Amino acid sequence: MEKIAKKFNREWIFKNVSLDFEAGDRVAVLGSNGSGKSTIIQIISGYLTPSDGRIRWENESLKIPAGEVFKYVSICAPYLQQEEELTLRENIEFFRKFKKLKSDIDIIKFAQIIQLEKNLDKPLKFYSSGMRQRVKIGLAILADTPLLLLDEPTSHLDKNGIFWYQNLLSENANNRTIFVASNSEETETFLCDKKIMIEDYKS
Repeated sequence: MEKIAKKFNREWIFKNVSLDFEAGDRVAVLGSNGSGKSTIIQIISGYLTPSDGRIRWENESLKIPAGEVFKYVSICAPYLQQEEELTLRENIEFFRKFKKLKSDIDIIKFAQIIQLEKNLDKPLKFYSSGMRQRVKIGLAILADTPLLLLDEPTSHLDKNGIFWYQNLLSENANNRTIFVASNSEETETFLCDKKIMIEDYKS
């Protein structure tokens, strides 16, 4: 990221974010509610473009066009909509049209991993908020992508759900580049060894 800045309407959310990250980095994006954590995550994902500055993605020193970045990224975030009229089975099938799951994971195994195998054919609209969050987390972490973006991943999870998230992420971190946006919750950023403090880039 080279002098990245973003504004909405006339308000600058952050300015002059110049940072480099390499494969395998694990980065906590920290700040208060409304500080711009989700905005940074969306810029990194290629979903949003910065108002100023530029972001460059590379794979083995080859530049990745902005329109191709989605192929390398999986994301879990509160603003991502789920197909709630579809069952879990149908949601997994729909997801796999755009992203691959890790090679050894089929629909049944996926449902078992997120501990919802008994609800495989139930529409997501009948799931609790915690169950829907497990689906989001599972699809992001178990996708076969080198870049993983997690925005407040433990929201809606109880104590057991948080423990499940931590184990799942630990088991599937490998050499992936991981960004976790959080309100300084160590339960979410426990793997991270680098930080972006959004408040450091306020005008």
